[in-house]
Amino acid sequence: MTIQLIRDISDSSSYWGASWVFGCFPDIHIVCDAPIGCYNLLGMAVTDYTDALPHMDNLTPTSIREEDVINGTAKALIRTIDDLRTIGSLEGKRLVVVSTAESEMISADHGRLVAQIDPEARFFWSQSLEQDEWTGRDRALLFAWEEYGRPFVAPEAPPRSPKLVNILGPSLGCFNAPADLHEVRRLITGIGGEINLVYPYEGSIAATPHLADAAVNVVLYREFGEPLAQALERPYLFAPFGVFGTTAFLRELGALIGTPTAEVEAFIEREKRTTLQPVWDLWRGPQSDWFATVDCAIVGGRSYVEGLRQLLGEELGMKIAWSSGRPRREDEPDNIEIRKRLHTKAPAFVFGSINEKIYLAEANARATHYIPSTFPGPVVRRTTGTPFMGYAGAANIMQELVNRFYDMVFNFLPVETIKPPSGPGGPPQGPPPGPPSTNADKEAASRTMPWSTEATERLNAAIEQVPFLARISASRSLRQAAESMARTRGLTEVSLPIIEEAIRQG
Repeated sequence: MTIQLIRDISDSSSYWGASWVFGCFPDIHIVCDAPIGCYNLLGMAVTDYTDALPHMDNLTPTSIREEDVINGTAKALIRTIDDLRTIGSLEGKRLVVVSTAESEMISADHGRLVAQIDPEARFFWSQSLEQDEWTGRDRALLFAWEEYGRPFVAPEAPPRSPKLVNILGPSLGCFNAPADLHEVRRLITGIGGEINLVYPYEGSIAATPHLADAAVNVVLYREFGEPLAQALERPYLFAPFGVFGTTAFLRELGALIGTPTAEVEAFIEREKRTTLQPVWDLWRGPQSDWFATVDCAIVGGRSYVEGLRQLLGEELGMKIAWSSGRPRREDEPDNIEIRKRLHTKAPAFVFGSINEKIYLAEANARATHYIPSTFPGPVVRRTTGTPFMGYAGAANIMQELVNRFYDMVFNFLPVETIKPPSGPGGPPQGPPPGPPSTNADKEAASRTMPWSTEATERLNAAIEQVPFLARISASRSLRQAAESMARTRGLTEVSLPIIEEAIRQG
């Protein structure tokens, strides 16, 4: 039997994914069959650190106790539902009971019990022990359609209008959902489409049958949402990334909803002169030569990885060192391998989660810029101004990259620090300065010090690990630090131990 070590798990379980979906519906109350306190991470902490929500107000745990583990959780479930009814939390809402890993371990299947308590209630076996959050989201979306949508739609009912479009997928716990949703909505309406439902993010269980009213579906993410689009039996497209990808998306969507080609092309031309103007300006500016000289790594949801590879690699000409999507494919690096690669040679840019940020900090990768592109991590993305998708996403990422280019250079500039004047209430002062430097001292400090062959080879090897754009500045800073250290110790050349110590000190 082979034991596989798993480090820093990036995906949560299907219970989490299902709860993120059901939690969007204001007319549902979720009872999770969970132990005391265990629900807090999903229901309170993570929603605050990611979606900036203080808590999920339609999620209540059964608070399984030790006695429930022995005797079963049925009494705990009944007690919880009775309490919710007493305080009025179930008024005007459907009840959905969701299993958790803990309840599944003791085989707490409440399908029949839930039906006896309330014929309108449903039990969702989340399969939390064996499935990830992406599968959980997909199963929850299909569950909502099969239970609350399809039974109330006439077979083979035609769309209510050829212009109606659903946006499927955005839900709680999705990185950057408000901004990407805002951009995709803007693109759809820009060519004459009409938004039918944003599901489940802005939907409700009562509105679920209206999914059938739309003529076309746009799936926001590649990692989940496609099975629901297939079940709706309408044409569907994935949300676009990059300039070329967005242009192709608009033309295809225009054909599906019947917008005249001339109107679609007119919208694209307007976008080139407005939304995309920063892309052209920055591409033609003095920083344009930098794109081909820097590399990047990408960690994120499947849609983000494929979209960023297209934008950064194919459209901007940056070198993609490696990428890893979620759910992860077998040929992509796991967290253990990602950590190893970042420690060995960090690219100029790393798009990723808090895991990658930690690995970069461990490696003291000073010349690498980290850009959040996925959870987990305390990263809030509630506003609409930070899209990755569409034309606005291309402009936003271009702006972000160029600003980081400037930071990369600035971080290696020799800046003389200024000490604040001493005085009452000021910071504590260090020891009094030594005797003033003589001209001979200044002249000695300005001369280049000899380097041993071993030290030079070690310096060159260290600089090879620094992103190309920052190498000149990094080499200069490291040389100065090593030579200053050698002079302080009264040495006549930079030796291998000296350069090793200078590297360790950053």
